[in-house]
Amino acid sequence: MKHILSVGPCDVGQDLSALADGEPVTPLRSIAEADDICSLGYSGGTTGRPKGVVQRHRTVVEMNSLICAGWQLPAEVRYLAATPISHAASAFVLPTWMNGGTVVLQHGFQADTFFEAVERHRITWTFMVPTMLYVLLDHPGVRTADLSSLETIVYGAAPMSPTRLREALDVFGPVFLQLYGQAEAPACVTTLRKEEHDVSRPHLFGSCGRPLPGVEVALLDEDNNPVAVGEPGEICVRGKIVSDGYLKRPELTAETFSGDWLHTGDMAKADEDGYLYIVDRKKDMIISGGFNIYPREIEDVLTSDPGVAAAVAIGIPDDRWGEAVKAIVVARPGADPDPQALIALVKEKKGAVYAPKSLDIVDELPVTGLGKPDRKAIRARYWEADGRQVN
Repeated sequence: MKHILSVGPCDVGQDLSALADGEPVTPLRSIAEADDICSLGYSGGTTGRPKGVVQRHRTVVEMNSLICAGWQLPAEVRYLAATPISHAASAFVLPTWMNGGTVVLQHGFQADTFFEAVERHRITWTFMVPTMLYVLLDHPGVRTADLSSLETIVYGAAPMSPTRLREALDVFGPVFLQLYGQAEAPACVTTLRKEEHDVSRPHLFGSCGRPLPGVEVALLDEDNNPVAVGEPGEICVRGKIVSDGYLKRPELTAETFSGDWLHTGDMAKADEDGYLYIVDRKKDMIISGGFNIYPREIEDVLTSDPGVAAAVAIGIPDDRWGEAVKAIVVARPGADPDPQALIALVKEKKGAVYAPKSLDIVDELPVTGLGKPDRKAIRARYWEADGRQVN
């Protein structure tokens, strides 16, 4: 280390305050205005070519204000960035510093190194996607690792199995907070708070929470009309948290931000109390025999089986149905689930339309660089011969 700077006397560094003695101190003038571009946040590209989302300073300030006010940060903030800071992990850096905290960067993600970092640095909060939490829960060292310093685990970026969430609460305690957002409305559309991860209200385990203050959310149909309570509609957002659009993509900007709303592409239902329940990505919906089928509802049933660690449901080409439901399942260590029994479980819980026509058990699912199941890669295995993604 070549340079150590301090504000105030320090035995090992250079005192910055001493440099100003006897010299007039004038405030630094910020050249940034609220409407200037602060950053470009590129989407993950799981449904197409990555898009450069224009974030202006006012949007980034709003995001940080909402995080600091609504995310139940620990009193002593020591943040472990276990996911790439080019993704959602970057949203945690400024709030940590604004609260006088420390950011610890981790190179890649492995359960052993995660446990070691939490213990060594006494980490108090972190962010993970659900697949990372599944890895920790299935690791034999999770019960003996010293995770006592963890006060807040934020999860999001993909739906989490309610069954595995209950398991996580048993292992880690009441430390979980869920975020829902996307690059176009970063991190702060809705939040499911710690106290709402409540075993006496198990239906909330399938919810992504309620909108944060100042964020307007509506569930709209294809004609931009609100849907009834309990009916699926597209999550649409407006407010200071919403981006202006995409860099050099005017047509896509006009389509995504039509009608004065950000159209997220996520389908959800709302209950009488205003909690949202994401059923799936609009583009991931399976249409089989004229029925709209949301893969997440199948995946939640499959992961409720004690032998299933993770599951993905997709539509594959079928001459009779157009698309047929196919499930791909990862077994828990030491388990040997029966494919036919799993298909029967879905049929029992959701009905014959949702029941997979076939089910494969695999060692692992392909994931994106952000740790999400790579549905595009999974679907490609079954659609390559057709040269398209619909039937």
